[in-house]
Amino acid sequence: MIDMSSIANIPPFIFYFIGAALLPLFGKGGARKVYLILLAVVGLIGVAVLEPHVGWVFPVLPGLDLTFLYVDRLSLIMGYIFAIIGAAAILYSLDIVKENGELMCGLLYLGSAMGAVFAGDFFTLYIFWEIMAFASLGLIWYTRTERATNAGMRYILFHLFGGCALLAGIIINYMGTGAISLVPGALGIGHFPVEMGIGYFLLLIGIGVNTAFIFLHTWLPDSYPKATLAGAVFMCVFTTKTGVYVLARTFPGAEISLFFGDGIPFIAYLGGLMCVYGVVFALLQNDVRKLLSYHIISQVGYMVAGVGIGTYIGINGGIAHVFNHILYKALLFMCMGAVIYSTGRMNLTELGGLARKMPVTTITCIIAALSISGVVGFNGYVSKGMIIHAAELSHMHILALILMLGSIGTFLSFLKLTYFTFFKRNDEIEAKEAPIFMLIPMCAVAFLCVAFGVYPKMLYEILPYKEVALHYDAFALAHTVGTLELLVMTAFMFFAFRVLIMPHERITYDIDCLYRRVGRGIIWFCEKPLTAFANAMDRGVHKLTDSAVWFSRNPTAASIVLITATCTKLRNPFGSEDIGQERDQKEEKPQLVDEPMEKLSIGSGVMIVLLFFAVYLIVMFLHGWLAP
Repeated sequence: MIDMSSIANIPPFIFYFIGAALLPLFGKGGARKVYLILLAVVGLIGVAVLEPHVGWVFPVLPGLDLTFLYVDRLSLIMGYIFAIIGAAAILYSLDIVKENGELMCGLLYLGSAMGAVFAGDFFTLYIFWEIMAFASLGLIWYTRTERATNAGMRYILFHLFGGCALLAGIIINYMGTGAISLVPGALGIGHFPVEMGIGYFLLLIGIGVNTAFIFLHTWLPDSYPKATLAGAVFMCVFTTKTGVYVLARTFPGAEISLFFGDGIPFIAYLGGLMCVYGVVFALLQNDVRKLLSYHIISQVGYMVAGVGIGTYIGINGGIAHVFNHILYKALLFMCMGAVIYSTGRMNLTELGGLARKMPVTTITCIIAALSISGVVGFNGYVSKGMIIHAAELSHMHILALILMLGSIGTFLSFLKLTYFTFFKRNDEIEAKEAPIFMLIPMCAVAFLCVAFGVYPKMLYEILPYKEVALHYDAFALAHTVGTLELLVMTAFMFFAFRVLIMPHERITYDIDCLYRRVGRGIIWFCEKPLTAFANAMDRGVHKLTDSAVWFSRNPTAASIVLITATCTKLRNPFGSEDIGQERDQKEEKPQLVDEPMEKLSIGSGVMIVLLFFAVYLIVMFLHGWLAP
């Protein structure tokens, strides 16, 4: 039955889906702006009034219920941050998005992400998982360029593969365990009851595509820089963070014995690899949004590491970093969107000198850069420190070192981004400050980045393990001093050796170049050797069919022709000496078959068939083929 006892407990995705459906009724003028602002407010209220419970349960089959609203501390914190940034993204898009279709895609994307984090079972999750993929595709294709179209095709192919893997994993594990529920055990975090097997890995691969695991990540830096300006703000938030959320539901602290030995928390170390990998490629980028895209991979690595550690403080740190990352990453994409909107340029080699011309954008971007770099007093410092502390408590000192190296690379990247975008001298560039509806959400999100950095207890209150979080001291003296020393040394390195990381126009190749080569090889194989083989088989079948038709017209005459041709070939295996005789035989072959000749009677035909079967049975008996 459907539990709708309170209007306050409506699944939040409904607001955004209905909002998307009604949007075309308001045209493209001021009425649309008012409607979208009201929709953003309603979405915020709809999440704010939710209370922990289970509702909106639809029985589908005996023992199989679809749960569209499961509310606990983990889903609530995801709902809060999705609603906050969803509202900011809606405001940001008011002046720069002209087509209702793009806004509808953004609302469907936001609504499906809400549906995924409040889903109570894996089949409901899968429904919203796929809606997310197709809704976000529109945010890429609305750029209306050939590069965006091609990137969108690669994007959706990746996500179709991930969705198929996720569904297969869900079905295999459901058949094996009968469990599809996402309802957790104690304190809001649970484990999906799977065994090491194909279902386990398919589930992990499906989640890994959305979470941008290394080797499954190339869709992200390929597609996000080609999305629309407002679309990129939506896209940098929902897909990867929903993946982290599902990872926290299913595989916290997961260990593997295959290849690595018993008790290896491979997800935690995979997160460390993502952290460093994303930083290295970000440092090589010239396109500002591609630099930010690689840093999504790096920052998601921190979240994956926290979930992979699997302790209460580790999971708290991972989810806290989801919350903080969404704030500063959305702010960074909004700032770079404002720069591109005002200048028409997106490469660091073309930018510079914007600090005086776009002061609000400059200040908000610096706040976001300090936040993502983990500077003391900004929100990134709190959640990064929590994850590194969790690694140290779990005696994963190598992982802690990797995460600290990632912090150094992150700070270098954003020193590079802010310097070459705003402070490098460029007298030729022309720009003016972004429109007001772009600046309002930028300033609001920048304020939150500082607020949660200065007073982290606001965040601790809504984390999954509240009591554990409240015992964590983010500003412990040793940790604070160590972080400041690391940042000062990194800043010195940048200003002393910034020539080494000067932006350049060279193309940097990721793993996707290997995928594309393999893809081109498969296409060549299908177009050349495989097609040639298929054509040869087709010709052979046609020839065999024609021969069978020719023989069936007059078997007696055809047999004579075949016997004559065979005898001739045996007499002269290397070619006929009498060319005229060979030509006569070729001319005689169709003539002998086509001309009317005496046909065998039905009785004679039956006798021949029976004789053939008798000989066949004798041969089978002699060879023992009929023996039991």
